Amino acid sequence: MSDDQTRGRHRAADPRPADPEPPRTDSTPASADRVAGSVQIADPERDGATATQGTLDGTGRTALVTGASGMLGGDVARVLLARGWKVRVFQRGHAAVAEREGVDEVLGSVTEPEDVARALDGVDDVIHLAAKVSFTGEWSEFVRVNVTGTRVLLCQAQNAGVHNVVFVSSPSVAHEGVSIEGAGAEPANPEKARGNYARSKAAAELLALSMDGQRELKVAAVRPHIVWGPGDTQLVERVVDRAAAGRMPDLDHGAAMIDTTYIDNASEAIVRALERIDAVHGRALVVTNGEPRPVGELVARMCAAADVPAPTRSIPGGVARFAGRMIEKVWPHIPARFRGGDDEPPMTEFLAEQMSTAHWFDQRETRELLDWTPSVSLDEGFARLAAYYKDHPRPSRDTGSTSLDRVEEVADDQRARAEDSSVASEAKDSGVTTDLQSVRDR
Repeated sequence: MSDDQTRGRHRAADPRPADPEPPRTDSTPASADRVAGSVQIADPERDGATATQGTLDGTGRTALVTGASGMLGGDVARVLLARGWKVRVFQRGHAAVAEREGVDEVLGSVTEPEDVARALDGVDDVIHLAAKVSFTGEWSEFVRVNVTGTRVLLCQAQNAGVHNVVFVSSPSVAHEGVSIEGAGAEPANPEKARGNYARSKAAAELLALSMDGQRELKVAAVRPHIVWGPGDTQLVERVVDRAAAGRMPDLDHGAAMIDTTYIDNASEAIVRALERIDAVHGRALVVTNGEPRPVGELVARMCAAADVPAPTRSIPGGVARFAGRMIEKVWPHIPARFRGGDDEPPMTEFLAEQMSTAHWFDQRETRELLDWTPSVSLDEGFARLAAYYKDHPRPSRDTGSTSLDRVEEVADDQRARAEDSSVASEAKDSGVTTDLQSVRDR
């Protein structure tokens, strides 16, 4: 285990992970389980996943899901349908879930008040997932989408008479680059969060929660941690592709203990927060499977599910963080033909920190407030992932990301140009919006 892990600043008084749900046996009824005194009902369209009945009934209600073209947003829409809601989805491009009966779609941008007003017409409840999610990009663009977009959505929701909003956030809003071991949902901190995505989401979460109680609006924040599952193109596919190409190193031998969240559990917890909005509004809750594992084990199991070799090369976390910092500076200036078909760099400082520091969370408060437990264990999740790849064989390809070695070759020639470009960009963007000014200090 790395020094960063043992010196982690965030520690719970009792730093033990919540016990995972006991595995299902053949004699366990698939249709109903008893969890925390509530009945769980199996949804056959979700491969037996369970959904705890809640206090806010979806019957006769319409929920708006923003960002439903992503894996998590689409799955949230499906859970809402299973719980009785009519669903409207809102994003820039067509979402596959909109083809399901009971779902209608409005296309537009969360930064455009007129688009948002159209999407909210006749809506009772909102789950807001739309965001700019990337390891790289201009700070002003993260603020425009993640902060200003959230402000526009919440203000228009108030105008439309919406009373319940669940803002989907990220545990990275409270991650300062050191280990988190058994902590709960610590306060979001835009000044110390790592990377433009995390900083902008921290500012957006603070904004959202500050509007709780205004004009009868109830707002809760849910932070699902590292969501993955079958068909995941953001995490699983990137890990598998890079490992297959020999471009996925372990950092510090993959020893950092981290939490993840299987897709069914993440979407069920988010919808459960809407059902339990009276109990959780004004709060932020971290959601995970509650089964922390070494990051090397998780990567190896993803690779095994896809039948590709797991990484064998290890590099020190500190080296990777320094390399990531340099790569971020030069990446925009590397010709596309050298990127191996990947829009994201092979390493960033934030990614290196995430892979080399512990981050697992105490789930007791989350489960108590939501009156909920995960329905799919990690073991079951990996079994489902393997079954998915069996039915959807991975195409044979050698790309996935340009190698670290190639980036380092280009870095020396491009570093000065990158620094000059950064200075010019800051001068050009001197006239910033109020939202940008409020979270500008870096």
